[in-house]
Amino acid sequence: MTASSQTAAPSRLADLLPGAIAATSFAISNVLSKVALTDGMDVLTLSVFRGVVGVVLVSAWLKIAPPPMPHTARARWISLGLGVVFAGVVYGLFAAIIRVSVPIAILSYFVYPLITGLLGVLFGLERIGWRGALAALAAFGGLALMIRANPEDIALAGVAFAFGSALCRTTILLVTRATLQDADPQLTTWYTLLSSTAVLGLVALVTLNWHAPHSAGGWAALSVVSLGTTISVLALFISIKRIGPFRTALIMFLEPLLSTVFSAPILGEVITPVQALGGAVMLAALVSFQLRR
Repeated sequence: MTASSQTAAPSRLADLLPGAIAATSFAISNVLSKVALTDGMDVLTLSVFRGVVGVVLVSAWLKIAPPPMPHTARARWISLGLGVVFAGVVYGLFAAIIRVSVPIAILSYFVYPLITGLLGVLFGLERIGWRGALAALAAFGGLALMIRANPEDIALAGVAFAFGSALCRTTILLVTRATLQDADPQLTTWYTLLSSTAVLGLVALVTLNWHAPHSAGGWAALSVVSLGTTISVLALFISIKRIGPFRTALIMFLEPLLSTVFSAPILGEVITPVQALGGAVMLAALVSFQLRR
């Protein structure tokens, strides 16, 4: 082995690290969000608190990081508009987590890459071959097996919220791909986070909604969720710059896997062997679908 190849391997691993950090941090936040929700918080309060902390931390990041390329007025308004949709992503995902187990909620939400690809084909934004189509069918089959194999009656409303969140995420991805390809992703995320937090905060203000955690453990979980999701976003920025959006998306499939692993010791949520098989089929098919696109 040459000296150059010896140094290249650690460098490649270092490039993959930010994406792995993002996926792991999101997974931990998914699990701990249920801890906060079961400790007296409601979905809207958690969404607002997480957003406010995210706005503050991303604002600080933009001040210390190299200045990004400014958005045009059009790109700024599109990004702010996407924030309204992103509010649906956040609310829908937390609403799913409180109603069904974390693994079911996150795996159901992770159909968004598949929906994005299929709608992209429909609108002429991209193509998939027959192998991609087979992978899509396998992914839906794995998801159906996972949901129907639940030993108890599953709360279909929770799965519906996860699907709704996935549709909102798909909308953001497709609009971003069609209109914001040349815009800086850091500023796009900043404007999106700003407007989504404003929308959720306004709803909380109008409805006089505020339900804080009841215990110190709930507050600790809330703090980790708010900090962890922001760390995940910043790690995604770094990962996309180092290895590109495609390989970053592949690494992010660690998130549902790790959410399933972490939910067992922390929440006591254990999926059945048949559900695990369905989830494994779904994740393998999604990775294959991503590779074949």
